Amino acid sequence: MMHPDDAVDDGGEGVELHRSRGNLPLAIICVAAGVMVLGVAVEGSLLRMLVALGVVLIAGRVLVGALRPFRFVIGPEGLDVRRPGLRGTYRWEQFEALAVDESARLVGVPAAGFPPGVRITARHPRDHRPAVELLDLHQVREQPDEVVAALTRWSGGRFTDARTLSAGEFATTTFAFTRGLRGYDMREVDRLVGRAQDALAHGGDAERRAARAEIEQARAAGLEVALRGYDSAQVDAALDALCAALTDTDTPTDRTTPA
Repeated sequence: MMHPDDAVDDGGEGVELHRSRGNLPLAIICVAAGVMVLGVAVEGSLLRMLVALGVVLIAGRVLVGALRPFRFVIGPEGLDVRRPGLRGTYRWEQFEALAVDESARLVGVPAAGFPPGVRITARHPRDHRPAVELLDLHQVREQPDEVVAALTRWSGGRFTDARTLSAGEFATTTFAFTRGLRGYDMREVDRLVGRAQDALAHGGDAERRAARAEIEQARAAGLEVALRGYDSAQVDAALDALCAALTDTDTPTDRTTPA
């Protein structure tokens, strides 16, 4: 939670976010266990050595990421950021728009004067303009609603909370999941998302119930994990939102036009 001096209505002070370190203990344990296995491995146990080495490399990457310098402050002048790929103060007028998307990522559409060289890795969830991924809200201790309140207060009307889209908007939105090691199988996710969006765009109640049931069954069985796939937290958030939209039958296609 936010500290008392970080409150959103605290006069002119900015709101500083704090990185979540929930994966840090597990990463340390995995690195230590992998090193121990490598230390006792004997000649002829090549498979065990390779598995242990893979565990050390993956856990080491998580460990390094958790220990990197991190700063993210939302204030009256803009965003003060220090994280991999972004470093500096970004003024509000350097963004055409900002949004938290359905995967709980904060993205910003660059405006004139935005520093060059920053990679465009996302899109605005409403109009799909190229955007910069500024922060994954799953990686900070503060609740998304707290972050949204700060952005709404300071950004001068540039911010949109797109986590809760209407059924019609979900039917046409483009999900830009981050790709990385050990993520959900991309083909399976694309199939489930496409099935849900088709039901939202063209289906009736029965089609929407069937699409929701398909998502729920796939998740209950466990989505397939691939060596390279979509970020699991982002996919889980998107599937949660799609299931909610599929449950809501009060959509523009369901309403009867008044006489």
